[in-house]
Amino acid sequence: MINIRKKRIFVLVLIFAIIILSLIIYLLFNKLSSSSYLKEDGTQIPENSNSLTNISSEESDSNSDLTNDYSFEDLTIPYLRSRQYTGKLGNLEKLNENNTYTTFLTSYDSDGLLINGLITIPKEQEPEDGWPAIVFVHGYIPPQEYETTKNYVSYVDYLTKNGFVVFKIDLRGHGQSEGEAEGGYYSSGYVIDTLNAYNALLTSDFVNPEKVGLWGHSMAGNVIFRAFVAKKDIKAISIWAGAVYTYSDLSEYGISDNSYKPPSQESESRKKRNLLFEKYGNFDPNNEFWMKVVPTNYLGGLDGVVQINHAVDDPVVSIEYTRNLSSVLLETTLKHEINEYPTDGHNISGSSFDKAMQNTVDFFKRTLN
Repeated sequence: MINIRKKRIFVLVLIFAIIILSLIIYLLFNKLSSSSYLKEDGTQIPENSNSLTNISSEESDSNSDLTNDYSFEDLTIPYLRSRQYTGKLGNLEKLNENNTYTTFLTSYDSDGLLINGLITIPKEQEPEDGWPAIVFVHGYIPPQEYETTKNYVSYVDYLTKNGFVVFKIDLRGHGQSEGEAEGGYYSSGYVIDTLNAYNALLTSDFVNPEKVGLWGHSMAGNVIFRAFVAKKDIKAISIWAGAVYTYSDLSEYGISDNSYKPPSQESESRKKRNLLFEKYGNFDPNNEFWMKVVPTNYLGGLDGVVQINHAVDDPVVSIEYTRNLSSVLLETTLKHEINEYPTDGHNISGSSFDKAMQNTVDFFKRTLN
């Protein structure tokens, strides 16, 4: 009887010892797991190691930093109206000349970024009060394919031959301009670049500061329209085949651009855009934040004039963008004109080109006075 009792006690002690040992092993394992990470190949890396540069913990820290750093108020019209734009032209480096104008490479500062551009100046006698001028903003072109001296040559040529200084800017991240290409609709970077270029012309010694307008194509329709609404002293803008004015129009009409190449998942702009949608959701016209982004909500008190040129057969940006904006503008006192062309696609580059360009020239000569 005593032996049986001793055996039972021994078994209980053994079981208790096993439980204690298992608990100790469990605690040690957890401690090791919490103080180290494993690469995919099984190599252990201490938590405080400097070699953690590509581990998901850094991505988490980065996203946390982005969330803290980005209020996204810079997207809003009130923000764009409240700030200063101080861009100044750098040195003009002569590139080439013909019988009617000289072309220069130059640059200006846009919030700490060096933005490059091409400026063309007529050879005629400079007007006593300076040349009328146009900030020329390009549409979407894959940033790695954009070239300062090759894109939009015929457009710039036509405007300069008709007596305008044309400043064709390379938006950030394009050509040799510094910064990252952020996209037009959900970032303010391109608007800021445009308004700093506008100031650079205003403060130059060969441009009449009372006669500076904006021209923009496709994506830049949104960019210069937002710039126009943000800077109330802009007298005139001409949009060619523009898109996204009410932001509801983007979901309604879409954009069919086969050349579009989205930024990589690792890019700053992609991370920022993802965080924007995480914070505020998809565009909602009744959301307080999104309401402050939409330029058509801020048309009161504007004295400038808007021109839109658009081909009915545009396969990239639907003509309905223009017609929808026209219906919005008709409900305001804002002066505007709409020119539709039956053919010649997104660039209005065929038989309608000369007519559209002459309409643009006539518009700026009439409004920049």
